Amino acid sequence: MTDARAYPTHPYLAVSAAIIRDGKVLAVRRARKPALAHYTLPGGAVETGETLLEAVRREVQEETGLVIEPVALAGHREAIVHDAEGAVKLHFVILCFASRLVGGDIALNDELDDARWLEPGELAVLKTTDGLGEIVNAAVALLEPGR
Repeated sequence: MTDARAYPTHPYLAVSAAIIRDGKVLAVRRARKPALAHYTLPGGAVETGETLLEAVRREVQEETGLVIEPVALAGHREAIVHDAEGAVKLHFVILCFASRLVGGDIALNDELDDARWLEPGELAVLKTTDGLGEIVNAAVALLEPGR
């Protein structure tokens, strides 16, 4: 499968959700490239005409079956992948929202192969996307101050 976003002329805008429930975050493992076998947060590309909040709600529901309430922007990440010759193969700017679980049961789509509710400190022993722990800590601070 060829990624239509490969070798872009501009960065792609994406969103993700740090879903916090009882002090734990939902970490999902990617079943596809990029980030194959890495734990990360559910999310994906913003579609034309879609607000950021609409996009994060849709992406989370598509990937996990869960309904969320995005509360606040927890931070951002840039995912830039270069090929062997040094050309930019992928470039995403990802806005991460601290979010609360509203409902639903976890039902992963084919982009993911595992989902776990974890204490933020447990992320350190997993293979994760860059900066995941920092974003999760920021989300926890927004949603559960003093924790």
